[in-house]
Amino acid sequence: MSNRLKNEKSPYLLQHKDNPVDWYPWCEEAFKTAEREDKAVFLSIGYSTCHWCHVMARESFEDPEIAALLNDYVCIKVDREERPDVDAVYMTVCQALTGAGGWPLTVFMTPKQKPFFAGAYFPKNSSYGRQGLRELLIQISYLWSEEREKLLESSEKITEVLNRKPSSSIGEEKADRALLLKGFKLLSETFDSKWGGFGSAPKFPTPHNLIFLTRTYENEGVDEALQMAEYTLKAMACGGIFDHIGGGFARYSTDEQWLIPHFEKMLYDNALLISAYLEAYQITKNSFYSDIARRTADYILNELADSSGGFYCGQDADSDGAEGKYYVFTVDEILRILGEKDGLEFCRLYNVTERGNFEGKSVPNRIGQTNEPWNYNDPRLQRIYEYRKSRERLHLDYKILLSWNSWTIASLSQAGVILDEPRYLSAAVRAWNFIREKTTDSNNRLFHCFRSGEAAYAGQLDDYAVYALASIELYRSTFETIYLQEAALRAKQAIDLFEDKENGGYYLTAHDSERLISRPKETYDGAVPSGNSVIEEVLAELAYLTGESLFREAADRQHAFMAGEIKNYPAAHCFSLTAMAKSIYPHKELICVGNRFPSEILSYFRNCPARNISVVFKSDKNEKTMSSVAPFTDSYRASEDLLWYLCEGGACRTPQNDFNMLRLS
Repeated sequence: MSNRLKNEKSPYLLQHKDNPVDWYPWCEEAFKTAEREDKAVFLSIGYSTCHWCHVMARESFEDPEIAALLNDYVCIKVDREERPDVDAVYMTVCQALTGAGGWPLTVFMTPKQKPFFAGAYFPKNSSYGRQGLRELLIQISYLWSEEREKLLESSEKITEVLNRKPSSSIGEEKADRALLLKGFKLLSETFDSKWGGFGSAPKFPTPHNLIFLTRTYENEGVDEALQMAEYTLKAMACGGIFDHIGGGFARYSTDEQWLIPHFEKMLYDNALLISAYLEAYQITKNSFYSDIARRTADYILNELADSSGGFYCGQDADSDGAEGKYYVFTVDEILRILGEKDGLEFCRLYNVTERGNFEGKSVPNRIGQTNEPWNYNDPRLQRIYEYRKSRERLHLDYKILLSWNSWTIASLSQAGVILDEPRYLSAAVRAWNFIREKTTDSNNRLFHCFRSGEAAYAGQLDDYAVYALASIELYRSTFETIYLQEAALRAKQAIDLFEDKENGGYYLTAHDSERLISRPKETYDGAVPSGNSVIEEVLAELAYLTGESLFREAADRQHAFMAGEIKNYPAAHCFSLTAMAKSIYPHKELICVGNRFPSEILSYFRNCPARNISVVFKSDKNEKTMSSVAPFTDSYRASEDLLWYLCEGGACRTPQNDFNMLRLS
């Protein structure tokens, strides 16, 4: 029999609808039931493409004996991608109590939502010194019955720590070059000079760290920064973490040399990696990077695109009950697909061997190879790709998350210009229109996600901030004023809904959102940059694009707040450092007026990074809109031909009608 999750629309919750566990979704009814029946609450948080979530489900949640023990609690299942606010609160608890985190996240709490125990994956039974879920359930059940006061006292202390006010006040620290250079130094100290990346296994791509390195090279001329970024980008693209057949990157590598991935693929990783590879391509002009960016963008369009314009969350690591089975090959398989000559060449170029590198089979990779790989659109690769698609398909998480889609819009906008590929820009525009049409409510507020034809959950800081950033990227790529308008609107809403006016920074949830036991304020850049880092970037850029003091003052406040938050270890906040650079290094504002499209500037962007230039375009057609969103443009009169006004450091040069005379570089 199905449990209460059968009525949900989250792919993750629906995976558990037939468990013998009497699951509730996160809802008021669950906590009222726990209070009425005097039960502790068991909270399990995960997501549908999570391998270890599947393992714990098979071992425990599908087991009648464990389910019987669980049903002595009120059990709640949460999709972390649908409810990042709930996940943020209880992941903070887990990290504080255990020093680590991860999914599945396991929490025990009171009916008042106050936690007293947290951990991640638990096997069914205790083994090798690791506590099993069976024993844990029995132990906590005993404590709840016989020694509840200890649990309640612990839950109160944990909740008190969660809500402790910050000791420092806004404005005490300063965003300056020293902070950025400290971030670079700390990052370089953890750099793996043998295999690239940072730290040891498991290794995550963290593209925002690589972008910070390329920006450090541009701003400071530090060759080592570019070398670190390039070495890592090449190592990842040669490793098994990159899908050499279908394109795109897996979530992380289980080893230090990027060989064996954790095979799930996530939208956000691939979107941000497109941007990282494009930045390296613009600096070096090495087509290796542009090819990887293309293949990653094509993966998103081929595998994750919804027909309505949005993009799905990701693909599972497991198929046919085994992790990675979809992606690995034997030599015999390759020979059957391609024939002996081409098959042997593929095996040689992509390290497919009789011995294999993953459970007797091979994850294709290019580690140690010096010969040129097959071109990304080689028909022989397409034959292997089509063969692979005939296997049992990977589970697809069909949720469309607003912030992840916005990262994708931003990267596809960049790819459309830099790679001169109109189809990427068209896909970005379609996704942007999808957000406007499908995930915006009657009050012009944003929803967080869309699934099964329905938008759900109030938008959070990341949704507003990354959508504003995506709109800025679309404006930079098209100069259509609707995108600049939207960016300004969402940034203003973010200030109104999320800013902590007393202590600085931005909360994850809006002031009128559901009340949890604490209101998270995240500054750490994890798998994706934090909402606080992104809004910092947005405000800084809008200050230049609109000339509005509202954005300049908000950007200054956020720079000061983040400088205080990240001062001890800025390397964990690289996107914030990138945003701060806008206020530290020389910046140019370019105003173009005229009645034809300024194609010259897009050609310039295609060939030059130009991250320190903000461009606005005014014409007779958009004059009224530009007056509304960027009032400073009122004094610029459009002419038939284009006129270019270049300003830097508060001073403007003589206008030019010849773009080449501007000497932007």
